[in-house]
Amino acid sequence: MAEDLILELKGITKIFPGVKALDNVQFQLRRGEVHALMGENGAGKSTFIKTITGVHQPEEGHIYFNGQEVSFKGTKDAQELGIAAVYQHPTSYPELTVTENIFIGHEIIKSGMIQWKEMNAEAQKLLDRLHANFKVTDEVGALTIAQQQMVEIAKALSTNAQIILLDEPTAALTANESQELYRIVDELHEAGVSVIFISHRMEDMYRLAQRVTVFRDSQYIGTYDVDGITEPELIKYMVGREITDMYPKPDVKIGEPIFELKGLSRTGYFKDVSLTVHAGEIVGLTGLVGAGRTETMEAVCGITKADAGKIILEGKELNVRKPKDAMKAGIILLPEDRQKQGLIMNWGLGVNVILPIQDELSNNGFINDKKEREISKQYLEDVDTKAVSIFDPASSLSGGNQQKVVVAKALAQKNMKLVIMDEPTKGVDVGAKAEIYAIMGELAQQGYGIILVSSEMAEVLGMSDRIYVMCKGRVTGCLDVADASQEKILELAMEQSDKEVQ
Repeated sequence: MAEDLILELKGITKIFPGVKALDNVQFQLRRGEVHALMGENGAGKSTFIKTITGVHQPEEGHIYFNGQEVSFKGTKDAQELGIAAVYQHPTSYPELTVTENIFIGHEIIKSGMIQWKEMNAEAQKLLDRLHANFKVTDEVGALTIAQQQMVEIAKALSTNAQIILLDEPTAALTANESQELYRIVDELHEAGVSVIFISHRMEDMYRLAQRVTVFRDSQYIGTYDVDGITEPELIKYMVGREITDMYPKPDVKIGEPIFELKGLSRTGYFKDVSLTVHAGEIVGLTGLVGAGRTETMEAVCGITKADAGKIILEGKELNVRKPKDAMKAGIILLPEDRQKQGLIMNWGLGVNVILPIQDELSNNGFINDKKEREISKQYLEDVDTKAVSIFDPASSLSGGNQQKVVVAKALAQKNMKLVIMDEPTKGVDVGAKAEIYAIMGELAQQGYGIILVSSEMAEVLGMSDRIYVMCKGRVTGCLDVADASQEKILELAMEQSDKEVQ
């Protein structure tokens, strides 16, 4: 079997100041294999990938490529052997063309001149191989995330990569875009390219991989045949315990209506959206990407301005002109993009938590540091944030813990009445997902109204009391969860209408 291995790592240990990021881990990759790498955030997956690509050098262990021991002093060493990585957030240059991005660092040069015609032709061959629907002369910044990932894959192929690492490639993709990525990975597999696929999504692993390796707490747990391991078994290996109830939704007595939308409209985005949320109720809002869900909630929160309709909270109509109006009334949004919209990444956790209540803690323009520490520490502990200190920057945390900081920031606003959670578990590992669902259930028990905006059918069905479905900017149906199914939701989400949003 050893002769089938293209890459093997033995006893790899990587230590950062105060942290053992990898602890005696191992990994084997076969030629032409799609191999999933899974584990909770903080399990060591990213450090492992950076070790394979030469970003980090391990303190201990051995790396073998095609049976020969190798040592990567930098990324160029790994690239020259044919190892390339495509990250969740594309690392391309947005102002450059597709061709320029594909060949950057290894341009075709003859007699001191860059051969643009030859490079464009070679880039087009790569795009044709990937069935791309854009031009080599397009600026990458004008492409979708899925198309930018395709450019990154084309760049890897242009270096004759034998191993391609895909780091959470489907996290920001629509269902259709994910299917297109699956097709590309299948073709790489058929062409004999080895693929390491990192994902939190079980469907990715079961659809693409032949084997899966699990890391937990910086250690190697095991490698398993995908067709021989069940989802509950895999979750247990990843989190170190059985999660008997993935969706821990408590029984809550639903109260009176706390929030209503009546005919909310914004030209070009959504039309005549009406919905109701009761105290203690979790209302799912779902539909295909682009259905207008986030845009509707942004108008509710004053990020954008609706053209028509009413926003009613506790029986009173609100005039929401800016986010501060919504927050003052008690409407809190946990945005989809926590890194750009939910947190200031290079600031400490404590400062992030108290951002919305700075005025309450200030005296003549100065923040009461003691109160800041006490309040932020309390709320971060309430949501079980795993961090060394409240002074740690938000950027130092895993995705799941970053999301908990966003929740803590919401809880610090004592007048909270309605919580809007937009894709709260996006890019979050399975253990952190269960913890976020538990927090959601606790908020419902405390009588808050919750709107769960999500593309994940399982979590919408698992956590909601009622489910509104949107298509093309309109609400196409409302289902009690007892009567709902994935088939019914998809039917409403794909409902064809002659009327587009005007």
